[in-house]
Amino acid sequence: MGLKSVLCAKIEMKANKDVFHDVFTNKPHHVSTMSPLHIQNFELLEGGIGIVGSKICWNYTLDGEKKISKQILETIDYENKVLTLKEFEGDVTDIYDSFKAILHIETKGEIDLVCWTLEYERPNENVPELINVLNFVVGMTKAIDDHHDN
Repeated sequence: MGLKSVLCAKIEMKANKDVFHDVFTNKPHHVSTMSPLHIQNFELLEGGIGIVGSKICWNYTLDGEKKISKQILETIDYENKVLTLKEFEGDVTDIYDSFKAILHIETKGEIDLVCWTLEYERPNENVPELINVLNFVVGMTKAIDDHHDN
């Protein structure tokens, strides 16, 4: 049995809180335009955009290397602004036993936060934590926020 890990990041948004959830739910094909240094391509593999159970593919650059992530859209909660993506094939699950990314929009007083939770399982203690993936997600989030703030 592997080692379960959870990493979280909360990023203050300048753009409207509804924008970010909408981008990943209804317009993921626009992410590569908003954050081209991070995401180079989006492809719908099966199902439909914004439909639970759909399969998607991201081409991205992490630490200077081209990567791929095929994911299934596990959950969408429009009311609570939550989205869950689970990788079923790709560069992360080639090494890790499982990987899931959860997007949640949260409001604290007057501040809107994009919250990312990365849940994954390392096969053993020699496999590193996914700090580089968390940093990637934070950078992508800031680029998308900057795109909408301008």
